[in-house]
Amino acid sequence: MIKIFSGKQISLLAILVIIILLPTGIFAQASNTSLYLQTSEVNNTIVHYDADKESIMRFYSTNSSANPWETQQDDSYNSPERRQRLLQLIDDYYKELNGLQFDAMSINGKVDYILFKRNLNNEEYNLKQQQKIYEQVKKYFPFEDKIYGIEKPRRRGITVNGAEAAKEMDSIRKAVIEQIKIFTKADSLDKKSSEFATAHANGLKGVLKSYFTFYNGYDPLFTWWVPKTYTQTDSMLAVYAALLKSKRKETGTQKDDGSGIVGNPIGRDELIRQLRTEFIPYSPEELVEIANKEFAWCDAELLKASREMGFGDNWKAAQEKVKNSFVEPGKQPEAMYDLYKQSVDFLKKNDLVTIPPLAEEAWSMYMMSPEAQKVNPFFLGGESLIVSYPTNTMTYDEKMMSMRGNNPHFSRATVHHELVAGHHLQGFMEGRYKAYRHFETPFWVEGNSLYWEMLLWDLKFPQTPEDRIGMLFWRMHRCARIIFSLNYHLGKWTPQQCIDFLVDRVGHERANAEGEVRRSFVGGYSPLYQIAYMLGGLQFMALKRELVDTKKLTYRQYHDAILQENAMPVELLRAILTNQPLQKDFKTQWKFYKF
Repeated sequence: MIKIFSGKQISLLAILVIIILLPTGIFAQASNTSLYLQTSEVNNTIVHYDADKESIMRFYSTNSSANPWETQQDDSYNSPERRQRLLQLIDDYYKELNGLQFDAMSINGKVDYILFKRNLNNEEYNLKQQQKIYEQVKKYFPFEDKIYGIEKPRRRGITVNGAEAAKEMDSIRKAVIEQIKIFTKADSLDKKSSEFATAHANGLKGVLKSYFTFYNGYDPLFTWWVPKTYTQTDSMLAVYAALLKSKRKETGTQKDDGSGIVGNPIGRDELIRQLRTEFIPYSPEELVEIANKEFAWCDAELLKASREMGFGDNWKAAQEKVKNSFVEPGKQPEAMYDLYKQSVDFLKKNDLVTIPPLAEEAWSMYMMSPEAQKVNPFFLGGESLIVSYPTNTMTYDEKMMSMRGNNPHFSRATVHHELVAGHHLQGFMEGRYKAYRHFETPFWVEGNSLYWEMLLWDLKFPQTPEDRIGMLFWRMHRCARIIFSLNYHLGKWTPQQCIDFLVDRVGHERANAEGEVRRSFVGGYSPLYQIAYMLGGLQFMALKRELVDTKKLTYRQYHDAILQENAMPVELLRAILTNQPLQKDFKTQWKFYKF
């Protein structure tokens, strides 16, 4: 293979082309330069890092396959070996970033530099937090070095002695049995330590299986000597993992308050750290104040709609009528499709955003399972619209709650959130513009979809007071998410208080409220995910006022620019679209909400 250019030469050529051809800022897009749409001076570094990280994740895998290419990598658990190698990789890329000429970069390059460094900082922080927990629990794994010791030469296919391999496997088995005896008498572990230790035990099981699977059936003497002892050892590791899990101690606010939901409040300091990582310059208390102010607006609009419907100030009675407008069984998918067409027609009529024909063509619809509806009681979207509606296996109460909670007026507010111009169009465009940007944040992903709900309200998409009540339900819901999520993580509210708040203050069906709170705290979402909807939407609305309301951009230009820059914290998107001066040590400072 002939190597024409080195990686460093390619980077220099890319920078030269950018300097010569590309003016900075949003107005540079008028040139429609394809290179501008796809790259920056930091592109090469980001792509290399992603590839290097993937190589490390595969090589230092803890999955149970002899061939790590055959199974999906588990990014949630890192062995000590993999963790240290990832930390070294991050350090290497810090050095590479320091060698780049930040001041000479375009605005896109500067934003990529800041956000890539932000990603490295956050990954380093998380790995070091994992290491701290590991240091606390490694005493419970005195046999781990034996397991890692036989796996390392296996990666290079070193020939083994079957009898010696069986002997070593048996020594591991005995060590695990001894540790089970010791740990049975030990004190309980806190929740984090118990979860980490359980994952570590299962990771060691995976490593041991990887070793066994490689030789078994290929090496005759290994196959004669080892299988029985391996099976016993694997079983003992499974017993030990279950024991570690059973030793979890529920403390403080982590106890079940009767809701059946046991989460992990992260506290004020960690909330602030994560908010700064997401470029949100407000304190948790200020964000709750913002949510309450937005809630007050919703209350006023809700009373207007209730009065128009003839219910006076009894908005719950008006909402009850709206809930009972559900469609009959078997008709929900058709109703969702009709709402989708109304939404897209409205977007096109008002020339709000470019919708590629393939984006309209390439989405499908599925039904959500009853089990999934316990966590996601409302329909979801993306490339697929996942319809939430009762099935024959649900009880009468479950059916009524699901139908009432997914009535057409409620769904009218969110079909554009899930499909076009929301999640489906986002995903479609992310794969086509600046796809190297892996700066995913719910403040962009969910915030932009929520922004469309807010914008379409302002543009009179709701046609009746019933429609407005449906849209206000979701807007109140997003305000409520900020209030209950932050109060929970600040240690002020229990899950049951969160459920009651959704029922009493927003009008949720109780089962749907339970599903929403369960999703928020034990559904695998980050602590800030649920607050990002409304706050991200408010950021996009503030930027809209800055660019569209002042006639600097049309709606279509603004919305296309959002999608073509790909996902990122909205403050940095603003920096690109308004050509803000940036420094290497950029800190969040955009006060997008005026009290």
